[in-house]
Amino acid sequence: MLEIREKLKAPRAASGGEVRDRLTLPFELRQKSRLRAMLESGEAVGLMLPRGEVLRGGDLLVASDGRVVEVIAQPEHVLHVTCATTRDLARAAYHLGNRHAPVQVGEEFLRIAADHVLERMLRGLGATVQTIAAPFEPEAGAYGGGHDHGDDGGSGGKIHHYGDDPQHARPHGHEHDEGHDELHRQGTE
Repeated sequence: MLEIREKLKAPRAASGGEVRDRLTLPFELRQKSRLRAMLESGEAVGLMLPRGEVLRGGDLLVASDGRVVEVIAQPEHVLHVTCATTRDLARAAYHLGNRHAPVQVGEEFLRIAADHVLERMLRGLGATVQTIAAPFEPEAGAYGGGHDHGDDGGSGGKIHHYGDDPQHARPHGHEHDEGHDELHRQGTE
């Protein structure tokens, strides 16, 4: 199987390498550092990237045989959020961030992964929410890497509830559990 262990750091124009294949993945899989997938050509590939490496649409990878592979952000079902005012959009972004939801910030819109609990919350805040198919490219986080959930998506024992629906509890592992728990206690007292 072809292996990919390196992402080119140089911009596409400066890379000089001709793209010889493509790897199309949804955001959920572009967050994984260890993954088996299929290239556009139908060839199996194994990704073995450094932990915490998030692939973005347009990134270039170098395969073990030297070929350059372009990452394509696969369109997926996302919630496209707009608001009547900039203040209302900022308020919606605040509430999504408060729930640790990955958010793509665009010109006068937000996008999140489809989630009916968050959709209901956003509508309650007065936002207009549409389900669309589009590539999902959420922000990397304030420190550039966001949260590292490891290769297996393990929860580290933490469960965060989104809204009041326990069916939407999600595992959430942290390297900084103590301070994180304290923040959550303060926010609920």
